Amino acid sequence: MSSLQKIKKDLFAHHFHKMIGLIFGDTDFPKKILKKVKKKNINYLIIDLSKSKKFKKDKKSYSVSIGQFGKIINILKENSCKKVLFAGKVHKPNFSSLKLDFKGIYYIPKIIKASKLGDAAVLKEIIRILSQNQIKTESSLKFNPELTLKKGNYSKVKPNNQDLLDVGKAIKTLNNLGQYNFSQGVVVRNKKVVSIEGRDGTEKMLRNSKSKKFRNHGVLVKFPKKKQDLRVDLPTIGFKTLKQCKTAGLKGVVIKGKQNVFLDKNKCINFANKNKMFITAK
Repeated sequence: MSSLQKIKKDLFAHHFHKMIGLIFGDTDFPKKILKKVKKKNINYLIIDLSKSKKFKKDKKSYSVSIGQFGKIINILKENSCKKVLFAGKVHKPNFSSLKLDFKGIYYIPKIIKASKLGDAAVLKEIIRILSQNQIKTESSLKFNPELTLKKGNYSKVKPNNQDLLDVGKAIKTLNNLGQYNFSQGVVVRNKKVVSIEGRDGTEKMLRNSKSKKFRNHGVLVKFPKKKQDLRVDLPTIGFKTLKQCKTAGLKGVVIKGKQNVFLDKNKCINFANKNKMFITAK
């Protein structure tokens, strides 16, 4: 291919570059994705489902309620957007106060049914509805493969035998939970389950895991839920999580290799090293 042909091909590809719909909730993960998408000059639009309408300053952002399915699907179709990507935490809506549009009314019974099974089931249902409308869901890490940890130990400290017993117990506990349980996290100390993540998330669980007696003891394990769609809603860990683990007196964090979103990697590793903690991806 001559260089002129190549330029033409690139221009053509850029001009007709498929639009990606970024369906964003809360946490910092969406911001990182947006930065990368802009850097790569990818055409995008944002469906902003965050509580504080984080992206309202972006000209390509649409603020929508999760009950307005017709509106969401119309926005995607009008912009010939055949692919979407979910990132960030979407809070389960209060169904009685939802603004519904016509399609929303049609789909909401399925979503309410799914919501009884947990957040993962709600997302699964939404993905199914989108695919019925010829809209494909991409992996949240599509543009940011650098935000996930592969298998390995990332800190100077490695888990010792006692830590590994705790880790084993935590993984077993998560595996035994119901398939649609919302828990992605569990804290184990001295082979005892201290707390399991509830609907309120990791922060609350870590607050409930403080120990006056033990410092630098015990582990937080965050794995995807069973039956989870690994394109969306991956367990996310960042600097805040690590600081909360330290406050709770935990010694380490274990996540599933390549099935996690790990923010502020270097900052976290430095913090772990300074505080004699470990970070491991299994």
